[in-house]
Amino acid sequence: MLALRKLINKNLKSSPTISTINRYFTTGTANSISETPSSAYYDELINNAGRDRDFATVQQLLSKRFRDGCFNTNHTFKFISTDISILDDLLKALARLENGFPRKSAHDCLIAQLCRLPRMQDAVRVAEIMVRKQYGANATTFHPILNALTRKKAMDEVWRVMEMMRVCEIEPDVTAYNSILTAYCFSGDLNSAASVLSRMVEEGKVADTRTYDALVLGACRAGKIEGALRLLRRMAYEGVLPLYSTHAHVINAMVKNGYYAQAVEFVMSFAGKDKGLDTENFEILGVRLINSKRDYEAKFVVEEMVRRGLAMGEKLKDFYHVLCATEGYISIHRTSSVK
Repeated sequence: MLALRKLINKNLKSSPTISTINRYFTTGTANSISETPSSAYYDELINNAGRDRDFATVQQLLSKRFRDGCFNTNHTFKFISTDISILDDLLKALARLENGFPRKSAHDCLIAQLCRLPRMQDAVRVAEIMVRKQYGANATTFHPILNALTRKKAMDEVWRVMEMMRVCEIEPDVTAYNSILTAYCFSGDLNSAASVLSRMVEEGKVADTRTYDALVLGACRAGKIEGALRLLRRMAYEGVLPLYSTHAHVINAMVKNGYYAQAVEFVMSFAGKDKGLDTENFEILGVRLINSKRDYEAKFVVEEMVRRGLAMGEKLKDFYHVLCATEGYISIHRTSSVK
């Protein structure tokens, strides 16, 4: 009997597949999966198996993580960054996943990882596979591709992908258009941005907070600050809540163009409604004023932050201690006193 146990143990240890599964599922750390499963730990296991080219285990782990309620993350397929030649083997493993959300989610996650590498042609190929094999491809599937291309300002390729979506009977959504709109607005190409906006209206797309954020950015980049303020008023009228970045676009543009008092007035007009927004706005304004050598207005900003109990970054803390906490400093209490 002892000899038989030794033989069984020897055979188990010599099997690559069994050895791999044993390593991933019987270590002290892995035992914690059944108790407190986490996406981060599943990512570690999947990347270990992927680097070992053990795609049977990759498939098993992908299936199990969904049963445990652990969704895929930006780190799930990091192992392909060191060896893209394993992509086809990985795709075969993903094709064997349960149809529906597990299979779709895994493919979407893989596309996002390929875009980060960046391997745009491979990302498009995976999207085409999803469409052809009916793995549930939709507009969300193409978002990482569009985002990556717009960051590269490869606008011709962006529009080819949009056309590809239509050919595949996938209607581009407002998020897809927002990526394009942001790219044009960031570069200050307001004519192209206006064309995109007109196309959105024609297709019945409803502008959301990111649409407005892009438009405010475009107006600020073009030096049309009054236009940006009109957009903010339009958002308030329509009940669309601006992003923190939308306020930042206006603050940066005002300081850049020398409208220091107006920038202070702008920040104060929104103060007291959202502490998180106040912290962001006052911090951005204070740093920009210091960089512009506007010590008088910067003193007012840091004093307001102290009075309102807002957290400061290191630059504002240093400025406050050096310039505002000195003898003879006269506190400023009214925005009207800022020249």
